[in-house]
Amino acid sequence: MSDAQPDDLQTWLAALAQTGTLIELAVLAACALLAWLLANLVARAFEGRDANSITFGKRIIDGVLFPALWLSLAYLVRKPLSLTVHLAAFKIAIPVLLSLLVIRLGVKVLQAAFTETPLIRLLERSISWLAWLAFVLWVTGLLPVVLAELDDISWKVGSSELSARKIIEGSLTAALVLIITLWISSAIEAKLLRHATGSELSLRKAFSNAAKALLMFVGLLLALSAVGIDLSALSVLGGAVGVGIGFGLQKLAANYVSGFVILAERSMRIGDTVQVDNFSGVVTQINARYTVIRSLSGRESIVPNEMLITSRVENLSLADPKVWQFATVSVGYGSDVELVTRLLLQAASSQARVLTDPGPTVALMNFGADGLEFRLGYWISDPENGSDNLRSLVNMEILRQLREHQIDIPYPQRVIHQRVAV
Repeated sequence: MSDAQPDDLQTWLAALAQTGTLIELAVLAACALLAWLLANLVARAFEGRDANSITFGKRIIDGVLFPALWLSLAYLVRKPLSLTVHLAAFKIAIPVLLSLLVIRLGVKVLQAAFTETPLIRLLERSISWLAWLAFVLWVTGLLPVVLAELDDISWKVGSSELSARKIIEGSLTAALVLIITLWISSAIEAKLLRHATGSELSLRKAFSNAAKALLMFVGLLLALSAVGIDLSALSVLGGAVGVGIGFGLQKLAANYVSGFVILAERSMRIGDTVQVDNFSGVVTQINARYTVIRSLSGRESIVPNEMLITSRVENLSLADPKVWQFATVSVGYGSDVELVTRLLLQAASSQARVLTDPGPTVALMNFGADGLEFRLGYWISDPENGSDNLRSLVNMEILRQLREHQIDIPYPQRVIHQRVAV
């Protein structure tokens, strides 16, 4: 192939017009069919797999496994086929499959590791355009020319000499290392949290966060090394970061340590009903730095983990999910005490959420200034479904029962002295 672009394209077209190209296309189609069958067999072995998984995707052909198998099979048959047929289509197919694998891997990992945002969509498009641009440059024969021009653009930084080609290749290597790191960490997190519940979910979340942080740290070191940065120079930076953590970042470090302590000792788990700093709700997330508590009204509170360690926290479902509630009722002194007790018990028992073991109880608490004060107590096992709504239903049933049996509900009576001018 010559260096000029038209000659290269003409050479490619002439090579593709040969009769042996049909054999190559047939072999590539057979490799694609075999790769699809193998991917289906692997997918069936993993029953209950996530439809949005990186390996398989929603359909087999949109996962990473299918292009990886296709590329591997094409490499395997390339050498034997070259002994009988002059390869032309394979010289294009291999880079195309490699570009497809890189694009699919990058896009799938970004979708799994991050939420769908405009920035992530821009990164996905950038990966696609870079992969296809490299393929076009390689096919047209311009890639060596472009690389040589990038080598000529160089400058000296200290004792080392950098070029545009080194920076681009190092950045691509660093991006690949970080993508693989995100893939592995996302796969570990999905595997650990798939069937976990309760305290087991919190413990697995701790291991998942630790593994992700470790992998990201190792990936960052490999990425910096790939770019050409001397890691020994980071010792000074590490000392400065240590001093910063000791002074200015101690709160941040305390929150991270507190997060792992909470997850490790399981004093607070995802799904627990807690009350922190006059805010009550259900724990929905326990992250490395903060915990998200969602109230029944829909409000979410982001609580630093250090507060959960150093301050008083009411966990309503730590050892037992049952919660006790009560209602205070005043009746007239002339009321039948036994009848009032029976009516209050019926009012609580009429609600399906009120537990029968232990059952509701009624106690005469006080001889008030205006009447007899009773306290109705009962237990519920699902505080996450709300407590005020159940308390309201019980109170309305109490009011209905007392009115139906004509039991007097006293109200404060006050004597007003009015001075009349003569």
